[in-house]
Amino acid sequence: MFKPYGIYSAMLTPFKEDGNINEPVLRKMVDFMIAKGLHGIFPVSTSGEFTHMSFDQAVEVMEIVIDQNAGRVKITPGVSSTCAENSIKLAQKAKELGCDGVVICPPYFYTISDEDIEKHIETVADAVDIPVILYSIPLFAPPISRDVATRLCKKPNIVGMKDSSGSMVEALHYMDMANAEGADINFLVGREDMLAPALMMGAKGCMSACAHILPEIIVGIWDAYHANDWEKAKRLQFAILPLIRVMFSVPFPAGFKFALEVRGFEMGPLKQPFGTSSTKQLSAAKDDIRSQISSLLKLIVAEGLDKETHA
Repeated sequence: MFKPYGIYSAMLTPFKEDGNINEPVLRKMVDFMIAKGLHGIFPVSTSGEFTHMSFDQAVEVMEIVIDQNAGRVKITPGVSSTCAENSIKLAQKAKELGCDGVVICPPYFYTISDEDIEKHIETVADAVDIPVILYSIPLFAPPISRDVATRLCKKPNIVGMKDSSGSMVEALHYMDMANAEGADINFLVGREDMLAPALMMGAKGCMSACAHILPEIIVGIWDAYHANDWEKAKRLQFAILPLIRVMFSVPFPAGFKFALEVRGFEMGPLKQPFGTSSTKQLSAAKDDIRSQISSLLKLIVAEGLDKETHA
């Protein structure tokens, strides 16, 4: 059965001024990521503003990405929702379209217990015939506890976990407890800030927005680690941290979307419009984002990471 492995982008979503999906830009983005060596794409993601999408828009994104990908890399769309019914419908559609797996986080907005999180994910996983990747993102949804994750990982179609806690403590305990129970899953980090150390401790990859914005660097960390060039992996890991800090200095995901604009993609407006304060924050961060990306593009050339694949 499919298991996520390698570097996946948490794909951002380009919108037109009327709020619809910008299909030509979306197709261009898919080709860009594949050419830069990514192993998979995670559309309808948190950084892709999935919470603001209708069911039809989420399906439209899946359809465009699957079509443009044409079988070149793995596609694992997000199917998260506040209720199991909607997640099941999205997961069934992903299966119908030929996706390799789906990603699901706990329900958000309403207060929910660990027991209820487990029941929600169980309900979805049991209702669909497609590999499922757990997604813990405490920044925006209740975290998946270690005990719940360990039990869920023993289900036959739960094949991986993306942890966006940003905590090596949590990452190690997730991996250790799953391994102790004999769970056959792959663990991926959702925060590129810790990719290099996570790989050293047994993580099998990364699903992150920076893999979309600067795939050369994130794939570079992966390649350096697997070539036993630990010094290069560390060098690349530290190089990207200042950009991550400035992108997170404005309300998410505006800084990330602007960074992708700097890379040449017309991302369009945010689904959630900004007030005066947030607009000023973003405006103040733009020069720093431009400067950081300019420096990183020079590093990409200097490190020999500017080669493209033709998968």
